[in-house]
Amino acid sequence: MDRRKSIKALLVGGVSTGVLVEACKLADKKTLDTAEVKEAPAAASLNRMSEEKDQEQTISKEIFFTVEEMAAIAVLSDIIIPKDEFSGSATDAKVPDFIEFIVKDKPDFQTPVRGGLRWLDLQCLNRFGKSFSQCNHEDQMAMVDEIAWPKKAKPGMEQGVSFFNLIRNLVATGFYTSEIGVADLGYMGNVPNQWNGVPDDVLKQYGLSYTEKELKECVSFDHKT
Repeated sequence: MDRRKSIKALLVGGVSTGVLVEACKLADKKTLDTAEVKEAPAAASLNRMSEEKDQEQTISKEIFFTVEEMAAIAVLSDIIIPKDEFSGSATDAKVPDFIEFIVKDKPDFQTPVRGGLRWLDLQCLNRFGKSFSQCNHEDQMAMVDEIAWPKKAKPGMEQGVSFFNLIRNLVATGFYTSEIGVADLGYMGNVPNQWNGVPDDVLKQYGLSYTEKELKECVSFDHKT
């Protein structure tokens, strides 16, 4: 089972990632693109208290990650949830923008994420002579494979393992609370339906039947469909 299927199985099975519930509230079940927040469209501000609107406007004016850090987050995001035959990748779902939003709204994430990115860059500079985002895909995957599996990680890689666990949770949360991710899960939510009454075979089993009056007054559509 690949990483994407593993993450999806965890969510469908009911084991949420560490920040899933909180992120759903903060991101309104959609990733928040910085430009979109600045525009403050009506749809993004629905059902928000004034304090939430003020906080959102404040956050939209701030930039936390550097260009290099955002590039690394984008690479990690698409390694964790790549594009497949069913839906787009994490970057297609604007997951890096989601992570930028979260670390500004929840500052406790800032040091662990930034520290993890620097750790990753130092590892790659020592091994490959380049920062993580500048490495080729083969070297990036080799580095990720050393920290993606906690039980297989070598001694001395604990910080990398902790960072990857965190970034994987954030990526999964951002993706599966986006429009693309919700569609990928096949979640439909509450949808309108029509009840055609008790099935005929059940009615016959109990010796019951609808009267003509009941069919006329209580069932306004074809009872047999």
